[in-house]
Amino acid sequence: MFKKILIANRGEIACRVIKTAKKLGIATVAVYSDADRDALHVRMADEAVHIGAAPSSQSYIVIDRILDAIRQTGADAVHPGYGFLSENPKFAEALAKAKVTFIGPPVKAIEAMGDKITSKKIAAAAGVNTVPGHMGLIEDADEAVRISREIGYPVMIKASAGGGGKGMRIAWNDAEAKEGFQSSRNEAKSSFGDDRIFIEKFVTEPRHIEIQVLGDQHGNVLYLGERECSIQRRNQKVIEEAPSPFLDAKTRKAMGEQACALAREVGYFSAGTVEFIVDGKRNFYFLEMNTRLQVEHPVTELITGIDLVEQMIRVAAGQKLSFGQDDVKLTGWAIESRLYAEDPYRNFLPSIGRLTRYRPPAEGKRADGTVLRNDTGVFEGGEISMYYDPMIAKLCAWAPGQGAEARLKAVDAMAAALDDFEVEGIGHNLPFLSAVMQQDRFREGRLTTAYIAEEFPQGFAGVEPSDGEARTLAAVAAFANLRAQKRAVLISGVLANHPRAVGSEWVVTLDGRRFEVAVREDGGATSVSFGEGKPVKVRSDWLPGRPHAHFEVDGQIAGVKLSSYGTGHRLRWRGIDLVVNVRSPRVAELATLMPEKLPPDTSKMLLCPMPGVVTSILVGEGDTVEAGQSLATVEAMKMENVLRAERRAVVKKVAAKAGASLAVDELIMEFE
Repeated sequence: MFKKILIANRGEIACRVIKTAKKLGIATVAVYSDADRDALHVRMADEAVHIGAAPSSQSYIVIDRILDAIRQTGADAVHPGYGFLSENPKFAEALAKAKVTFIGPPVKAIEAMGDKITSKKIAAAAGVNTVPGHMGLIEDADEAVRISREIGYPVMIKASAGGGGKGMRIAWNDAEAKEGFQSSRNEAKSSFGDDRIFIEKFVTEPRHIEIQVLGDQHGNVLYLGERECSIQRRNQKVIEEAPSPFLDAKTRKAMGEQACALAREVGYFSAGTVEFIVDGKRNFYFLEMNTRLQVEHPVTELITGIDLVEQMIRVAAGQKLSFGQDDVKLTGWAIESRLYAEDPYRNFLPSIGRLTRYRPPAEGKRADGTVLRNDTGVFEGGEISMYYDPMIAKLCAWAPGQGAEARLKAVDAMAAALDDFEVEGIGHNLPFLSAVMQQDRFREGRLTTAYIAEEFPQGFAGVEPSDGEARTLAAVAAFANLRAQKRAVLISGVLANHPRAVGSEWVVTLDGRRFEVAVREDGGATSVSFGEGKPVKVRSDWLPGRPHAHFEVDGQIAGVKLSSYGTGHRLRWRGIDLVVNVRSPRVAELATLMPEKLPPDTSKMLLCPMPGVVTSILVGEGDTVEAGQSLATVEAMKMENVLRAERRAVVKKVAAKAGASLAVDELIMEFE
């Protein structure tokens, strides 16, 4: 077994590898850039080596820097995590030359499967179902259009060396094929240093389902069930689960056997993933093979009980797998939500800044038998920079049982955990994740890769509470107001020796709704009356100033985030984010007379929608632009974003230049 492992990565995956290495009694080495000097993975490792400037092109993907860190520390093995150098055959070769073990597959397998065109040819030869497409490289945009027409729209334009949604575009016509080719090529070159592009048929109503494979150096190859990864945004996974709610045993077996056949064809060992696209009739087609650990591997670990990182380490050390295919049992249901530093209210654009509050829910087994797990690489007070992937954490929930009942239990456990997850200081997608957990379509398992586009066609604007949810939040706000009023009375009574009375009649307003309520303490609970009907009983240990608490409202537990806001509270729960005002009847009457403050008019400005670098300005002052015309491109967190004109206009002023680093809402150009 190895004595010291260097993790050639950062963030949550580096922390994940360190945990398993420590469990096995193996010393660990972290590497870090300028931006990660105080990162969690640096704190967790036994040793840490600085490898360069913040951009990954000057640190994490510079092979010589990693090799130098190995020489400094005497590490005898390297785990690459995912991304960066994990699927770079030159890196694996350099390690072999330095007589350092690569904790991953053989170089030939990385080369064969790392090129999407070559991998499809090998898959077809191994008897694996493949998607129709053009297997040759595309030279320019005109050729991309010609080939797209031959295949038939819609088509998927993909980077040959791609992964993680980078360098991928869907084109429905010639114009989109031409623009998509150039954008994919630019992203591919920026992210992977390889701008080769190919095109394949885009399968409509698709599900993205992948098979986890595991092999050793003695010829044994197994599959560990599947993962449903259909909830995606910009071709990047957001929510994953295992098993899939769509597959039957026959399809699972067929997909697993084909995945293993492909792995054997290339002499594969270590952990790897064979990704398939599956249509509504359970026909499945090979997409690609990722020759590394997947981001979503925790859900497989939760339903199989197998530590994939441990198996990768043992296989790299030459050990045989200690179990066979018949020993692999899928138990329970697991769901993973990716917590991203991105603002769902601004079309999921990246967000950077400091985590002023970061309090994930407690990990481990809960009273109802469910289990929570949170893989993360950040901490409260840490900084989210613009240089790396925006993922903050991967929250997982597992529930015992099988079938739809187990899945719903896991979904409910995830929903409650998301309510309990406290993140402040940056934009994040917790409200969006919570909203998905409440949707009937998701709860019924009716998924496709177009789920987000279909369910949120205008983007995410928050969740409008139902009548029942509005009453729950009104009751919580009334309870919180009573607690705050009583505390104020106590303080004023002590100081002035003449305590005032706290009224019982209040007006609660939220989301355009108005509730006239009576609030009274009733034994060990607070009673909130909404006029006719039985009063609502509210219990909680919440105290003024506490940002999160559990409220029992008529026997149902709600994890609500609260913060003071004027005469009321900002409440966040289940993706709902509202300001709830609690006023006396007279103040409520006067409030209706207050003028509404209108936002400033920015309709004649193009503002930077996220912190990032302007990579190009495509128009000049005095130019007339048409609706939909590309105006500028901005790159942030390794993703290129094209900014377009909303209507016909004349450019009055161009305020930014290519290469400029801009903050959110900083002016790029102004129109007449």
